[in-house]
Amino acid sequence: MWQAYLGFATAVALVGWAILIFLPRRPFLLSLVLYAGVGVLSLTYVLGLVSVLTGLADPGGPYTSTVSFFTVEGLRAISTNDAGVVIGWIHYLAFDLFIGLWIARDADAKGFSRTIQGIVLLLVLLAGPSGLLLWLILRERAARRAARKP
Repeated sequence: MWQAYLGFATAVALVGWAILIFLPRRPFLLSLVLYAGVGVLSLTYVLGLVSVLTGLADPGGPYTSTVSFFTVEGLRAISTNDAGVVIGWIHYLAFDLFIGLWIARDADAKGFSRTIQGIVLLLVLLAGPSGLLLWLILRERAARRAARKP
């Protein structure tokens, strides 16, 4: 069950990334990424989490009383079963795609080339926060240059 859940979420995310990186930025396509991409991934995350918390789905391994978001041991306990790994990965997929959408819209508004955008978006896809950091550095430099112009 969790493998199918993961496959579905990954396919949704990859379609969203392909739209952002390779297709023209039409309003319809950006809405598709937001609602059919980020929205569906968020819903998938919520459904998976609720199914485990309510007992509707077997997490695929034992959860222990050490589950916690505030210790390394607690995080390790969350990821010791299929549900924890898949739900956690879908969390990353949803947020990274949302950040990619924000960067694409922001980069278009600021006049960045699609080549630069593609590099940044690929970095977000592959290493989330690293791509976001690169974008924040690039956009800040562009904003400072624009502010100096009369």
